[in-house]
Parts: sequence; C-alpha cells; structure tokens
Amino acid sequence: MAPIATSREEFVSLFAWICCQRKSSKSNKTPPYKFVHVLKGVDIYPENLNSKKKFAADEKNEVKNKPAGPKNSLRLDLEKRDLNGNFPKTNLKAGSPSDLENVTPKLFSEGEKEAVSPDSLKSSTSLTSDEKQEKLGTLFFSLEYNFEKKAFVVNIKEARGLPAMDEQSMTSDPYIKMMILPEKKHKVKTRVMRKTLDPAFDETFTFYGIPYTQIQELALHFTILSFDRFSRDDIIGEVLIPLTGIELTDGRKLMNREIIKRNVRKSSGRGELLISLCYQSITNTLTVVVLKARHLPKSDVSGLSDPYVKVNLYHAKKRISKKKTHVKKCTPNAVFNELFVFDIPCEGLEEISVEFLVLDSERGSRNEVIGRLVLGATAEGASGEHWKEICDYPRRQIAKWHVLCDG
Repeated sequence: MAPIATSREEFVSLFAWICCQRKSSKSNKTPPYKFVHVLKGVDIYPENLNSKKKFAADEKNEVKNKPAGPKNSLRLDLEKRDLNGNFPKTNLKAGSPSDLENVTPKLFSEGEKEAVSPDSLKSSTSLTSDEKQEKLGTLFFSLEYNFEKKAFVVNIKEARGLPAMDEQSMTSDPYIKMMILPEKKHKVKTRVMRKTLDPAFDETFTFYGIPYTQIQELALHFTILSFDRFSRDDIIGEVLIPLTGIELTDGRKLMNREIIKRNVRKSSGRGELLISLCYQSITNTLTVVVLKARHLPKSDVSGLSDPYVKVNLYHAKKRISKKKTHVKKCTPNAVFNELFVFDIPCEGLEEISVEFLVLDSERGSRNEVIGRLVLGATAEGASGEHWKEICDYPRRQIAKWHVLCDG
C-alpha cells in the first residue's frame, strides 16, 4: 500500500506543476482582440488627454512608432492584467497633475524612472495645456492684383482649429471682418458659418482703384469673431498682414497665418470728455454741449479710432430721449462742438440723469464702447459736483472735463 500512496502524491504534484505552467503561459498570451483594439485606439498619453476618445487608424500607427527612449507618457504594463485580460482598477483622473504625480512611479518602467521625474512630467503637462489654450487656429487666404482693372483681390478661404466660444454646444458661429489699413476705408465681412470650428468661407473681395505701387504701403487686418444672437459677438482673435515685400506680379499668392489674441488696449484709462451743461428753469429744458474728447485709447491694431458720442436722457431710470454726434475719423483727440436741447418732463432735475457713451464707429458691425460717463443727482465725485452746480446756478453754462469709465 505504501508504493501506491507515493505514486498518488507524485501524480498530484505533477498535475499541480502542469496547471502552474499552463497558467504562466496563459498570462503571456495576447489579451482578447477586442481589448487590444480599444487599448491601442484610446489616446492614453497625458499631453493629448481631452474629453473626446479617438479610435483612428492614424493613432494606432503613432502608438506603434513611438521611440523606445524616455518620454513623458503613461505606459500600461500588460504583465499586470488578470486571466481575463483586464487591468486592476485604479482611480486615475485625466488632467489631474497630482494624480499623474502619484501614479507615475508605478506605471513607468525601471529604465524610465531615472530619466523622467514626476516634477518634470507635471511641468511639461502644464506647459502643453497652456500652449493649447493659446492656440486660436489658422487662417487661410489668398492675395491677387488685377492689373487690367487695377483691383486688389482678397480671397478668404477658410479657418481651421478655432476654439469653441459656446460652452454649451462646444462650438462657434464664426465669421471674419477685414479692413485695409491705415485708411480703414475698405471694410468687409464674410457670412456667418453655423456651428463649426473649421469654417470654409471661400469668399472673394475685390477693391478697385488701388494702384499697385500703393499696395506695399498697406496692411490687411482680419478679425475673427463668433456670432452671438443675444449679446455682443465674441472676439476669437485677429491676424495682421503688412503687405510690404509681398510681390503679386506673378499671380495669386496663397498664404496662411496663425490667429493671435486681439491686441488689448495698452492705456489703462478710457480717456476724457469735455461736457457743458445748462439748465433753463423757465423753459424747463436742459442744454448739453459735447465739446471735446482727448486721450482716447487705441481700439485696434491701427492705433486709431473713429469716435462719436451718444447722449441718452433718463427720467426715473427710463430713457426718454437720445442724440448722437457726428463721427470723427482716425483721431484719439476729437473736437465735436455739438449742442443738444432736451425737454424735461418734470420740474427740477432730481429724477433726471444724462448718459454719455463714447463709441468707435465700425461700419457693418456693432460699434465698440470706448468709455462711459453718467451725470445725475446720484452721481459721485466730479460728475456729482458738476450736476449740483447746474442745479444751483440755472441759466449758466458750466463746462468740465470728466474721466470716462468702462462701458
């Protein structure tokens, strides 16, 4: 009986050894096809993490062609999966630098741990995200000069990679405004393209009467905007093209430029406005004279504004009358000298206020507010003192300079 028991023990140990060998060989096999396809298709590298999962053949090739040297990327160890080909669950949130820092030592191989530190991965990831935020897309266009008709021809072809200005739909309704600097006489705009980040305009604008010798002195200014039905249109960015050195004698010239952020006004102030007021208590009228404006800030890359002043009369916070001056072309120091007379519907000026809006005239689009001024009984500072003086001294014309505030 003893030899039979020994052979039985040997058989059990041999069976256990065979099972272990099968288990180890299974762990080295490739996981199911479906899992490998998803793993190679999903973009798992931190510099490309976003809300969209891409399953493209191009990205499969990119994963295969990755160099073996050190790089800032996440690697999934296929040896750590279970029998079903699944990885153990880890709480990894995309885009969280702290999580990337904690997980990095576990996911990198031993050779890469020394080459790439968590701090360098964190800094490179943040730099990449900042660069992505600064990218506003690319504008494609062509320039041509027709010598027979003496006409300058600009074709706005398309824009690619625009940012989403609508947070809900994650898209934009882009259109483009273009003008020729420095005169700002020729202003045009394209049609609005609905819900797209890669609009194809393909619109041609022909400007007649521009001599070819004058082309070198001009510049093109493109403003890329997103249409907003309920408020002011969002400005995506701008492109400025000086035409100096661009030869158009050989025919059409295809060009493209990166869209950059709009040039913000360098002046911290909004300028000043000289106003004269006179209250006629007998006729119950208010005479307003818009005299001058000075130190108005630059409104665009040309450095020049086309200012005018809009005057609104309010009674009990309700607008009852409005006037406006003429537009003064290309000047930061405008002289208006325009007089307006308003009829006051009540006795006294306790519930009356006057609003002055200095705007930059833009043909074919909404005019931008340069600065704002409100005079009335509730106004403070110099505005309130000016209003108090015209109430205390009726029939006297009193003029003062006022600093404009943000519109």
